[in-house]
Amino acid sequence: MTTAPDLSDAAARALERLELAQQTLVPCPPVRDLIGADAGTAYAVQHALIRRRVAAGATVVGRKVGLTSPAVQAQIGVDQPDFGVLLDDMAYPDGATVPTRGLLQPKVEAEIAFVLGVDLVDGDLDDAQVRAAVAWVLPALEIVDSRIAGWDITFADTVADNGSSALFVLGAESKTLADIEPVDAEMSMTRDGEVVSTGSGAACLGDPLNALAWLARTARDFGEPLLAGQVVLSGALGPMVAVTPGDSFAAEISGLGSVSVSFGSDSDERTSP
Repeated sequence: MTTAPDLSDAAARALERLELAQQTLVPCPPVRDLIGADAGTAYAVQHALIRRRVAAGATVVGRKVGLTSPAVQAQIGVDQPDFGVLLDDMAYPDGATVPTRGLLQPKVEAEIAFVLGVDLVDGDLDDAQVRAAVAWVLPALEIVDSRIAGWDITFADTVADNGSSALFVLGAESKTLADIEPVDAEMSMTRDGEVVSTGSGAACLGDPLNALAWLARTARDFGEPLLAGQVVLSGALGPMVAVTPGDSFAAEISGLGSVSVSFGSDSDERTSP
């Protein structure tokens, strides 16, 4: 095993366990037995994971916020959200067909995405500053996935696993905050035409803009502030739904429009409309 720089031996072993699960497509045991419940150590593992993917050619294009639902927070015993990093090789266009090959135990959730027009580096990063930084608002689908077997995760497990992230899809239409108040948005997601998840902007930390503001301050605290042009997935508006090959999902978010994705068989190649 090659030890990652700046990681303890236990954290390096957690990193290798997660990477091996992705490489072999065999879910692994939780990593909390190695890193405990310490959030700082979990984020260090995530940072090392992303650093390796960037070194292999990926580019950071944004962040995702997770654990924005009070019910989910209570379920795993935390009182705060978490975040993960979005890379360019995680993005698919609206209406794409995603091969299930490469995914372990995927689920889909509908979200509101923000694209930033200015950096969020200086100042108080209060609600007004964060709101003014938003250039575009879009409907989005996040395909979450866990390298941890059976989704048996705690806060430390999901943070180390890059927020249980996998892929994301942005809708083709974008609006500005002059057009929509995210907190008022209503969401309905279908699988093969049947409604399987509903929710609202208020279910995401009370307002998706609250999630963005939390992330802006937290990212700066970690020394990697949000920058102009980056995408932020602000968190699920309703329950996530498990994926099986052949499924087609579409989400309609009031005031924003729709976004869709389909899942092919293990042998399908990456395609777009």
